[in-house]
Amino acid sequence: MSTPTSSGQHDTSGTFTRAFAEADPADVDWLGGKGSGLARMAQQGLRVPPGYVIGTSACRSYLQETAVPAGLAEEVFARLGDLERETGKTFGGGPVPLLLSVRSGAPISMPGMMDTILNLGVSRDAAIALAEVTGDSRFVADLIARFHAMYSETVLGALDPGEGVDVLVHAVEPDEDAGAVYDRIWAACEHALAEDTGDSVPSEPREQLFGAIEAVFRSWNTRRARTYRDFHKIPHDLGTAVVVQSMVFGNLSADSGAGVVFTRNPVTGEPGLFGEYLAHSQGEDVVAGTRTPDPVVEALAPDVLAELRTTCEELESAQGDVLDIEFTVERSTLYFLQVRSAKRTPEAAVRIAADFLAEGTVAPTAALRNVSPEQVRQVQRPGFDDDEVEQARSGDRLLTTGIGACPGQVSGTLVLDPDRAKECADAGRDVILARAVTSPADLHGMIASQGIVTATGGSTSHAAVVARALGTACVVGAGAIEVDEAGRTLTIGDRVIAEGEEVSLDGSTGELFTGTIATSTPAAATGALASLLRSAAEESGCDVLARVTLPSDVPVAREAGATGLVTAIDDVLAANGHLDGLVQQLLADADGAGGFGQVADLVAEEFSELFAAAGDVEIGVRAIDLVADESRELLQQTAVTTRHPELSVPLGRPALVEAQLRGLARALDSTVSPTRVHLAVRHISDPAEAVGLRELAAKVGGRISVGAYLTSPRSAYRAAGIADGSDVVWVEVRALQSAVFGIPARQMLTAEPLDGYLRRGMLASDPRTTLDPAVQELLAKVAAVQSSSCPVGMRLTGEVPEEAAAQLYRLGFRRFAVDAGEARPLILALGKAALSRG
Repeated sequence: MSTPTSSGQHDTSGTFTRAFAEADPADVDWLGGKGSGLARMAQQGLRVPPGYVIGTSACRSYLQETAVPAGLAEEVFARLGDLERETGKTFGGGPVPLLLSVRSGAPISMPGMMDTILNLGVSRDAAIALAEVTGDSRFVADLIARFHAMYSETVLGALDPGEGVDVLVHAVEPDEDAGAVYDRIWAACEHALAEDTGDSVPSEPREQLFGAIEAVFRSWNTRRARTYRDFHKIPHDLGTAVVVQSMVFGNLSADSGAGVVFTRNPVTGEPGLFGEYLAHSQGEDVVAGTRTPDPVVEALAPDVLAELRTTCEELESAQGDVLDIEFTVERSTLYFLQVRSAKRTPEAAVRIAADFLAEGTVAPTAALRNVSPEQVRQVQRPGFDDDEVEQARSGDRLLTTGIGACPGQVSGTLVLDPDRAKECADAGRDVILARAVTSPADLHGMIASQGIVTATGGSTSHAAVVARALGTACVVGAGAIEVDEAGRTLTIGDRVIAEGEEVSLDGSTGELFTGTIATSTPAAATGALASLLRSAAEESGCDVLARVTLPSDVPVAREAGATGLVTAIDDVLAANGHLDGLVQQLLADADGAGGFGQVADLVAEEFSELFAAAGDVEIGVRAIDLVADESRELLQQTAVTTRHPELSVPLGRPALVEAQLRGLARALDSTVSPTRVHLAVRHISDPAEAVGLRELAAKVGGRISVGAYLTSPRSAYRAAGIADGSDVVWVEVRALQSAVFGIPARQMLTAEPLDGYLRRGMLASDPRTTLDPAVQELLAKVAAVQSSSCPVGMRLTGEVPEEAAAQLYRLGFRRFAVDAGEARPLILALGKAALSRG
């Protein structure tokens, strides 16, 4: 026996459907975002046209079986009967006709990607009854034409019927016979459809309803929907809900209309209503762009605007988010048709979250929830001015597009030779180095350049690997370019660019332009972002150290919120032009003849300035590493380790480690700042190595603390013993993942081959974004050895996935080191992780 609900209806809750009044708004996975929002607003007492939701389970079943699930039709028509009773209207007839909207509603918002059908239920009887109720046959003619066109396009795949039908609609007089109007408009629409596809729109309303429901189900797998999900990393197996709702008519009269409003400006984040309204129209007119809407605060009647403003404020406060709200006004009465979290620019996302925190009206968890690390990256990164880029593309300035190998947007002088690139850079000019292909002999020119472009190579080529090590914007595989070193020209098709001309390079999109493009830093990259990140840092309680190479990098890292710094001796010496000297020392002294005195001198010289710039913060220094991928290019790894294989193991040449310790100690002596310094050696995997390193430190005075970089499963397994012999321990997370998967570490920073491998289902998880369970088990062993006497940190390279940051936080790690550009995104991710645990 059915039981009454709070609305006075009987509980007809079924397998596939829920009425707005009985649905649980929290069940977004089943209801979809649209259905959840409508259920919430209806249960809050807002003026929502009644309706029901067909759950995502029905869509999944339909797509799997290519047939309507058994029992769905009975539920749909039972719900239709409930709607007729609730509204006092009749579907497909009179005296007051019930027309419906049928709309998609995925669990994760996919605006504009799936299908909608409005004004469904038009039949001859319904048209006649509607004309009697409204007294306006032209309005009815408009509904007939709108429905037929939308059904034809959405369900039957037809083209727009064109202007012919519109002319007939506008010719209808308001007091014309409605039956004759229906016959004339419907026949014209059917004729246009028959000429286009040979199909026919059913005139029977119940058949229309099921045709529309199936079309919405099918729209889940359209190319545009799948492309959207691929881009936004939305799973393909969620399915869409279908919202069936009683129509209200914004095109009924002059005091009717439709609009979309945001509770705050989604472009800038500025508080206050922001949106558009189109009088005498339906919602599709607002978004189609065929008519120009008016600002909502200017177009609405004062009493309607006041109701809308009050409701928006209440909804934003209740949901703790900026909202996107669709509404219709029918004869001066406001109805709410949809509410969802608003899509917003990165600048707006940052300002909105900061404002929420400052206002104190939204909990920190909710305030941070809708800001992503990727949005922080975009906000903080100076980049090309968007308008100028569009002008460059449309103005024939785009020369070619290759493969983006290292992000960055830079302009500079085109140079085709590494020697001349260094000369230009030394003269104070920004340089874009173009080569057919790079080699180790080009390294000095690559270091001097702001951007690098090559005609050949992929994302693991020499140019790409070195550019990522240097943090230099880079495009590879730009196959259209021909480099004429002798003639000093770059040719792309019939265009010839001479060395010395200005060009611009986008290391993300792979584009190369002629001329310079202005850069701009988004306005929200200062106060709002700083405020937001302070709150995130307080919530997480984590230390975030940032990678630096030059003294000028230090204030940038500190401004980003870094509590300390990390660097590497080989990186510092390379950036200051000492690579040749270092390599010669490695080749000459590794035979045991010397004490690497020149290495100590170079370290002392360059680190004195770096320590002075650092002040009293902690600096973690990584020792020279001849095993890493970067060493293959930077330090002529093959030549050095072939001649002196002992340099392939961490302490194979103790004199080299001693020289680095001596150099750091001398640099520390030359500064007045109480800098805290430690030297960590990569690839230590045994407690005996840790003890040996500490003995070397004591031998040179013990002024520099020492520790280990753990890079292998064995090192993680032996972490307790290593920590006992160390002052500090770092885990190189990418290297550990790489070792566990047996995939070269450099592939963890590229799209291919892993993208294709994952699409084929060859791996259960993406090692670039998620910590594998086996790695988590190893890291749990490491987390257990943390102590005040030997802190343990996570060294993360490249962009840090938010999921991986949260996993590390949940494992108990509170100390991290990242590239300087990742400090802010990581601080946010850790703050969100802390709040989610609470």
